[in-house]
Amino acid sequence: MEVIIKESYDQISLLAAQIIADLVHHRPRASLGLATGSTPLGAYRELIRMHREEGLDFSQIVTFNLDEYVGLAEDNDQSYHYFMWENLFKHINIIPANVHIPDGNAKDLEEACEHYEMEIDDHGGVDVQLLGIGSNGHIAFNEPGSSLGSRTRIKTLTQQTRRDNARFFASIDEVPKYCVTMGIGTILEARKLLLLANGASKAEAVAAALEGPITASVPASAVQLHPDVTFIIDKAAAAKLKREYHSELSRVDR
Repeated sequence: MEVIIKESYDQISLLAAQIIADLVHHRPRASLGLATGSTPLGAYRELIRMHREEGLDFSQIVTFNLDEYVGLAEDNDQSYHYFMWENLFKHINIIPANVHIPDGNAKDLEEACEHYEMEIDDHGGVDVQLLGIGSNGHIAFNEPGSSLGSRTRIKTLTQQTRRDNARFFASIDEVPKYCVTMGIGTILEARKLLLLANGASKAEAVAAALEGPITASVPASAVQLHPDVTFIIDKAAAAKLKREYHSELSRVDR
């Protein structure tokens, strides 16, 4: 496990984008696992800049998103389909057929979840999975209590997560109660995990995920089981870590 503590959100974003860009350069047909929310936006902006100014080529890249709300139309400005196209895909040269986002409007949601798992397998798995972390320790929409072996499925969102996301909606009443999300077991099968966090509001969750016991009560703690994990966090998000990290690049042998 690798822990990188940076001074600012911008530094987190630049480093995350560089790690992804290096993969794209070396494996032009790589599969990227992507996240939504405010945390990855800076990395996406930098990837767009790299594409426009440095010719970073996404024409053969395949992507798989972590999650989607149930019941929001794809063109709803709060859907994750809309988020990804507005904040990344329409600004780079990715082929639309290579974009995969869970279908929150499928007639048979369980079948759609099984199909999503099959698509990941058909493309040889995910090479690098970008993750954020919720204030309650969730990754993707795997809320506390989620099975550490779970697969892509339908989940009920907790009130805390709905409150956290209500800032993007007119009111909490408009925040969907259900979602489709990659499971923790699915996430752990990615070849590399890249978890980003910034701000004091994430400090407790980061400490629990990185230094606490592996428990379903803190779904992000499951990443401790993965052989190739990089945390990129700012000093505020690192504030509750108990171990000493002597430099910006610290390796934790676990």
